Amino acid sequence: MSSNIKLAQLRALVAVANHGNFSEAALHLNLSQSAISHSIASLEEELGIPLLIRGRNGALPTPTGERVLDHARQILKLLEAIEQEALRERGLQGGKLRIGSFRSAATHLLPPILSRFRNRFPNIEITILEHDEYAGVEEDLREGRVDLGFTHLPCGTEFETFEILRDEYVALLPPHHTLADGPLTWDQLAQLPLILSADNSGCCGLALENHLRRAGQSFRYAYEVREDSTVVSMVAQGLGAAILPRLAAEPVPVGVQIRSLPDPLERVIGVALRANGLHTPAVYAFLDAIRGTGLFATASVA
Repeated sequence: MSSNIKLAQLRALVAVANHGNFSEAALHLNLSQSAISHSIASLEEELGIPLLIRGRNGALPTPTGERVLDHARQILKLLEAIEQEALRERGLQGGKLRIGSFRSAATHLLPPILSRFRNRFPNIEITILEHDEYAGVEEDLREGRVDLGFTHLPCGTEFETFEILRDEYVALLPPHHTLADGPLTWDQLAQLPLILSADNSGCCGLALENHLRRAGQSFRYAYEVREDSTVVSMVAQGLGAAILPRLAAEPVPVGVQIRSLPDPLERVIGVALRANGLHTPAVYAFLDAIRGTGLFATASVA
């Protein structure tokens, strides 16, 4: 006879047999229980035989259902083998991936993305090149030292970019510092000595400098420090206040007060790659891991 059996029906049958009931199978396949019931019923109708014995305590395969299940599991296993062959051909079972990043993104954004990626593609060798500022990441991209990089947006037109998040600048105030109720004002911030990042030549430094200039206040810069972590530690010791992107300030010590700026300022963080480059499958797979698309999208069965 001509068969219209669908893979979704076989997946539903195997899931119900594995979990013993329709509700657990539905959760496993990220489908509704009615969708699972419909798949099983349509498969039984297609074959003209009952495959499951339904009861109050769940569902069990009939003797014929057990034999059909053996074939279904073999079919799904073969399908997985076909998919693995395709992945291998696309270069995702080996090779290298080089990632450039500025320090706070490498510390706080990269680890969960890398974890997702490595769980799926454990044989791809990953190298991470860290920089204090975005300029170093973009230079590595131009020179071909990295395949993709975490950077500040917008950046050069020679790059294809994807926004990841918007990172708010916040004021860090020393412990026990008292302010009047209500939002922080520029006048209040101008009364405190400011601990400034020494690297004012980068995008963050210039953006903050221009923002403070527009505030029309005379700020007192007490210290210039290279590392963001040192800035945060000095605030914790009561040596002054600081303004940093929230991501760069993490982890914030207990007692340090975090306040929004009187006029909001944010930096846009994204990932960039050469617009006209020849990129490996690993690069596109890593972009999927960042954005939760493609192979990293929530699986569903149609």
